[in-house]
Amino acid sequence: MPEILPCVEIDPPGSPEGVVVWLHGLGADGHDFEPIVPLLGLPRARFVFPHAPSLPVTINGGMVMPAWYDIVSIGGGGETEAHVRRSAEVVRALLEREEQNGTAAERIILAGFSQGAAMALHVGTRYPRRLRGIMILSGYEVLAAAREREETLANRTTPMLFCHGTQDPVVPVAAGRLAYQAHAHPERPAEWHEFPMGHEVSPAELTVIRQWLGARFGRAA
Repeated sequence: MPEILPCVEIDPPGSPEGVVVWLHGLGADGHDFEPIVPLLGLPRARFVFPHAPSLPVTINGGMVMPAWYDIVSIGGGGETEAHVRRSAEVVRALLEREEQNGTAAERIILAGFSQGAAMALHVGTRYPRRLRGIMILSGYEVLAAAREREETLANRTTPMLFCHGTQDPVVPVAAGRLAYQAHAHPERPAEWHEFPMGHEVSPAELTVIRQWLGARFGRAA
């Protein structure tokens, strides 16, 4: 069985009404998005922020840093498939742990930023049980050529939120749009939002995230 990654875990009082598993970006760690939890207005949700393992990253000159996979370039197959597959296993193990602890998959949202967003999209669309939602922030698609044969019917209609900065110098907004266009279809409620920002999360984007998560957990705003 895959290892369970170390995580930052934030529990609500009492039993959670749902869980958000949120994957950080390249070079960050599970603490990266921890400070925004109080701003999301979800007092009954549990948040799980795993720490990616450290490895040499080619695109950053071989520097060792927290990463879900080694990467040579953004998009177009620049990711290392073996690393993506290995990280997919440990992310799936986290989702399965939440299920084993009493939260059904349909009450779990898988989210991520940048490289973490690519992993959330990859794992979420291949998960064998329906999730409540998949959130892709400043992300893109990895292993796109395998999408059609690997995606599961369970998450074909799962709601998705894509957000991206039009001035992103790290992950071009075009890469985010391509990922959105590949996954948006009449059966799936997928949203695309872009903002005049770089590779970050802006206050305007945070408002959209708050509203989307609130809708998934029964709160409209």
